[in-house]
Amino acid sequence: MSGLTGKTALITGASRGIGKAIAFALAAQGVHVVLSSRKQDSLDEVAAELRAAQPDAKVLAKAAHVGDPEQAQACVEAAVAEFGGIDVLVNNAGTNPYFGPMVDLDIPRAEKTVQVNQMSIVLWTGLAWKASMSATGGSIINIASIGGLAPEIGIGYYNATKAAVIHLTRQFAMELAPTTRVNAIAPGVVRTHLAKGLWENNEERLNKALPLGRIGEPEDIAKAAVFLAGDDSSWMTGQTLVIDGGATIRPMVV
Repeated sequence: MSGLTGKTALITGASRGIGKAIAFALAAQGVHVVLSSRKQDSLDEVAAELRAAQPDAKVLAKAAHVGDPEQAQACVEAAVAEFGGIDVLVNNAGTNPYFGPMVDLDIPRAEKTVQVNQMSIVLWTGLAWKASMSATGGSIINIASIGGLAPEIGIGYYNATKAAVIHLTRQFAMELAPTTRVNAIAPGVVRTHLAKGLWENNEERLNKALPLGRIGEPEDIAKAAVFLAGDDSSWMTGQTLVIDGGATIRPMVV
């Protein structure tokens, strides 16, 4: 058993893709779900879809820009007011506003990437800890990327922020133990809107190149999130699970 029934999870970037899949997977375990992203109407649609699929699910949809401290605080406070606390935090929201050589990267897009991908983890982790987890414990799951493990053409700065996510995971795991566990997931190419530029016109080639023969689906990542949120991973913290269809074990071409 996952031990998650009756717990509360707050998921950022929950209106689509990996965040949405994680929300559905946790709700199926009996978790009360707090959905957050920038647009309330998109969240309301997901909440309605989730309630239709799982009539017993308890869902709160609260819009917040992931990088805005006041909006983040309001979302955390709403979660605590509705459900009494936060047991699971999924830092999933991400962005990639720039593609190209890092020598041509402009400061505004660099700052946006850091704000959403990196600083939001510091912000939301601190808020959840102070609001609830410092007293009751919990599990924090950060969505990183296999791009944080190696250089890559075009998305180098995005990957640099994801490398930071992996290190932040270790740092927070050290600081928040023993009451709160902090782990990360590093997906490969997954069929999401954010990664659309990587797979939309390239899926056949990617499928042939991957040892497991296909790109990922959001549900592949959601299953790992359930594992990290629940009791089955109770002796695990500071780790990053790579879920990539075998991308990182492909032989080098010489």
